[in-house]
Amino acid sequence: MIDLSIIRDCANNSAAAQRELYNRYSGLMFGICVRYSSCKDEAEDMLQESFIRIFKGIETFEFKGNFEGWMKRIVVNTCINFIKKNKKFTDHINLDTITHLEYKEESVASKLLGKQVMECLLMMPLSFRTVINLYAIEGYSHKEIAEMLDIEETNCRSQYIRGKHILERILMQKKLIPEKQERLEWLALLNR
Repeated sequence: MIDLSIIRDCANNSAAAQRELYNRYSGLMFGICVRYSSCKDEAEDMLQESFIRIFKGIETFEFKGNFEGWMKRIVVNTCINFIKKNKKFTDHINLDTITHLEYKEESVASKLLGKQVMECLLMMPLSFRTVINLYAIEGYSHKEIAEMLDIEETNCRSQYIRGKHILERILMQKKLIPEKQERLEWLALLNR
């Protein structure tokens, strides 16, 4: 938990407090940026813009609710704005070009490690990945996502469903889930 004096000092433009806040939260916030970016450099740009917005708007934090959650919302919104400004939601993926990982005899649960799923998510087209991130990970509704991305709600739902199918195919090709059995276990992770 962050010391409230650091937030107040950041609001008063204290460079030391801003550095402390950045050092404490940049890793966590960078992880969010990576989920919405195409490469490390893009994620770093998103992170930098996010912290600029955090520091500019920190005086609006009312000390009600979770400060980390407040920052995460800013980071997600910054990432979405970056995507809308710099990308189009027309990415395509050729599943035949995906290479296979070595298959290990392990349970589905042990194979679905966060890092491996993240790698598979990063292989997906940006439009599908963004909708999956916002819905399944961030917890936004389809209506909220549609408003954020300036798309129709039906388009959002369609991208989510198609995105889940693409992710499932990638996970199967990577041998992270079996082709037939236990598929519903991992799908439950994406269904709320």
